[in-house]
Amino acid sequence: MDSTVPSYQHRTLSIKLWPPSQSTRSMLVGRMVRNLTTPSIFSRKYGLLNKDEAEKDAKEIEDAAFVTATQHFEKEPDGDGSSAVQIYAKESSKLMLEVLKRGPRGKEENGELISEKGDAAVETVFDISGGRRAFIDGEEASELLKPLMGPNSFTNICFSNRSFGLDAAHVVEPMLISIKDQLKEVDLSDFIAGRPEAEAIEVMNIFSSALEGAVLRHLNLSNNAMGEKGVRAFRALLKSQNDLEELYLMNDGISEEAAKAVAELIPSTEKLKVLHFHNNMTGDEGAFAIADVMKRSPALEDFRCSSTRVGAEGGVALAEALGACTHLKKLDLRDNMFGVEAGVALSKVIPVFADLTEIYLSYLNLEDDGAEALANALKESAPSLEILDMAGNDITAKTAVSVAECISSKQFLTKLNLSENELKDEGAGLISKALEGLGQLSEVDLSTNLITWSGAKLLAEAVVQKPGFKLLNVNANFISDEGIDELKDIFKNSPDILGPLDENDPEGEDIDEEAEENSDNDELESKLKGLEI
Repeated sequence: MDSTVPSYQHRTLSIKLWPPSQSTRSMLVGRMVRNLTTPSIFSRKYGLLNKDEAEKDAKEIEDAAFVTATQHFEKEPDGDGSSAVQIYAKESSKLMLEVLKRGPRGKEENGELISEKGDAAVETVFDISGGRRAFIDGEEASELLKPLMGPNSFTNICFSNRSFGLDAAHVVEPMLISIKDQLKEVDLSDFIAGRPEAEAIEVMNIFSSALEGAVLRHLNLSNNAMGEKGVRAFRALLKSQNDLEELYLMNDGISEEAAKAVAELIPSTEKLKVLHFHNNMTGDEGAFAIADVMKRSPALEDFRCSSTRVGAEGGVALAEALGACTHLKKLDLRDNMFGVEAGVALSKVIPVFADLTEIYLSYLNLEDDGAEALANALKESAPSLEILDMAGNDITAKTAVSVAECISSKQFLTKLNLSENELKDEGAGLISKALEGLGQLSEVDLSTNLITWSGAKLLAEAVVQKPGFKLLNVNANFISDEGIDELKDIFKNSPDILGPLDENDPEGEDIDEEAEENSDNDELESKLKGLEI
């Protein structure tokens, strides 16, 4: 290896997995409270817990899970505690799922428990999206939408995957007018596919006017190639929304002008929790408009602006606007042209995201400087992070220490994606050491990283014994044929954990000679000593 690579300062390595600290236990309780009080598919069916009830349930769940895990640990006094951590997590998840399915306990009245969900199940969802994607005419609409004509209890409607023409739109118009006061969720994604532009615009106008004034919490207008004309066709509906919690505008041809129209037409986003703009042609100017929306969205928890052609200036604007979103849990900015400047700008607001659980930063042209700034920021924040994706950013071994220290601080991490970088064996070794103390890890992807057998072996040994681990991807690297055989031998008891190796290049940097391998391993060990866990 290159003798000019700088050595790193020695730091003590100490790993203690069980019992968890009181701060860790409190963190898990807080995390469960957030999950129990956040609207989900379970809350729609079983009801949503209030904060007081969620806090009581979360403490009971954590106590029970801690007792179960401790009992297991006491039976294996010589273990490192990793299996106890896994049981602690699984038991917590199982009990939390039971509470979600139970729903609110209800209220006591004169000593009797009164259900808040009613005595009988009421059908609230009307969905015609199943089956093949197809055009729908007036006659078929009359038959298909007949349940909407009489008295009903539908609060959620989904017309996705069916293409409405003018005749069908005129059929559905009076139905929507009659039920709009009871609607909470409307899904109109992919509902004008294949229609001429003029007809599609008129259909959108009809739906918009019919739904104007509905007090919605969820609106999905994705996959309609709307552009600015389409956004403005929904003017009546959008202008009447003051309580939206979820808005989806994915794959809608949202250009600079369309993004400005969105920012102009929605009167209030104070309650907005989910905002998705995936796969649009927004660009920097459009990003400025989206940033304006975000600045007015203090409750935002889930923001997706991936594949939107945003460059450095737009990336900086989005990053600065995200500073107002202190409740953010999920951030997806993948596949844009941010560069180092926007990456550094984002790192400055990362500390405000105390509740962050998922962050997707792949293919942003971050390079070492941007990646290091973000890794250092994440290391000191986001204690509950579960998914970290920094693939395709030209990250080299130079930044591996910062990335590894960030990873080692995330005890709840389940998925790590660092594929398509240039970490090589040195970086792979540092990452492998960081993975050792992570008890909930299930997937690791370091494919396409110029890694040879030396680095792949360290990664394999770091994850092979982890309970619940599902996939290690080291494909498209430089692992020798002999190294492949040894890699498969490491996973002989769990072959499904090792991902495919069909794109590996054994003719790349081959480190098969024992002397060379020993020399490289010695140097790797010296670098690993610089990792703080």
